[in-house]
Amino acid sequence: MKRSEVAQLLDEPACSHNTRDKVTCGRLQPGATAGGCSFDGAQITLFPISDAAHIVHGSIACAGSSWNGRGSLSSGPDWHRLGLTTDLSEQEIIMGKGEKKLLFAIKATVERWRPAAVFVYQTCIPAMIGDDVEAVCRSATTAFGVPVIPVDAAGFYGTKNLGNRIAGETILKYVVGTRDPEPAPPRDGMRIHDINLVGEFNVAGEFWHVAPLLDELGLRPLATLAGDTFFHEVQSMHRAEVTMLVCSKALINVARKLEERYGIPWFEGSFYGIGDTSHALRSFAARIGDLDLTARTEALIDREEKRIKESLRPWLSRLQGKRALLYTGGVKSWSVISALQELGMTVVATGVKKSTMQDRERILELMGEEATLIEEGNPRVMLDLCRQKGADILIAGGRNMFTALKARLPFLDINQEREHAYAGYEGMLELARQLVITMASPIWERVRRAPPGEDTHPIEGEGTWVNH
Repeated sequence: MKRSEVAQLLDEPACSHNTRDKVTCGRLQPGATAGGCSFDGAQITLFPISDAAHIVHGSIACAGSSWNGRGSLSSGPDWHRLGLTTDLSEQEIIMGKGEKKLLFAIKATVERWRPAAVFVYQTCIPAMIGDDVEAVCRSATTAFGVPVIPVDAAGFYGTKNLGNRIAGETILKYVVGTRDPEPAPPRDGMRIHDINLVGEFNVAGEFWHVAPLLDELGLRPLATLAGDTFFHEVQSMHRAEVTMLVCSKALINVARKLEERYGIPWFEGSFYGIGDTSHALRSFAARIGDLDLTARTEALIDREEKRIKESLRPWLSRLQGKRALLYTGGVKSWSVISALQELGMTVVATGVKKSTMQDRERILELMGEEATLIEEGNPRVMLDLCRQKGADILIAGGRNMFTALKARLPFLDINQEREHAYAGYEGMLELARQLVITMASPIWERVRRAPPGEDTHPIEGEGTWVNH
């Protein structure tokens, strides 16, 4: 990929804070790939297209442990979970045999699995030695009769977020618009409306909490890019009536270009929390402009909000007034705050390292101008904040779990490795349940006791503190 093409991806007109001096939208910074490289971002975006095969062209280090590397669940084949790689050796790199081995790998993959398509991911080594992955994919498409799509996302290009955008550009260039959707089956006089969900990854299967609501309203997702989706669905995204952008930092370029090229309006929304879920459903109805859909949407929201609030009542009394420190990124940096506040909890600080300027503005709206924003996930900083703010729980990604446990602080995983689905109305109930189970565990009272023979009062200092 040329430097000018990378610059174009970083220059995002749909971002209202698109200036070159802002890290969120502008230039790359030294060490930026420490939190994930471009290849990582591209594979996260496209691997959930489950009936396609995904070949990583490079050394085994880039794809040596892919099984369940991300918690995006699928109702289709498991090919996206396989570690398909060309496994370039030093000898093959030196002798320039990368392209030949890639062609052989594509042939073997097509013959064995007969996938709907093959995605080939360029990584650092073949990019540096000059393998023409695009030419190989072109030849393989002709030879094997299956779409073979190059994803030029070498890790050294930049951050994981840049890789997300590269994957989105790849989809727009090679896939979207190459097939029309099947006609929607009739539904008792109900008009079916086709929609897109962009930046929805079905982590822990949480989109399956939302899908029944959309189905009841007659909203048919042509594709969810990319979580529990299939190649033919992504091909037909250009026929949608409206796009919901779930994570703006990842794929805002896709939503913008779908509007520019095909006239599909888009909005950004979230399915975390009761209010945000209802707002997302109303936004679909408002942009489609179907009065019958609007009436049915309001009826569904009224029914579901009453039901879930009644179901939440036993949990709310145990969560009221609890204090949480949230460290995550992207859409979750503000949408989870909203969900926690609906449960009666106080968010004492939140991470913004991977948040856009719009995300930060939403955080300040929810938490107030004096909100504590965490720029870096340094364990010492987070634990000090937990002590200062009297946090009852740390809600963060899995890499922070042992930091919390060593400090004898309850911890809940909120990132892509999590095992529980928190989206939609049902997800809100699951979130409340997991929070209570985590904080009410008897283990915390036991591990905070002073050892036998020492002072009986809890000790404030390294590794533990007295809860407020």
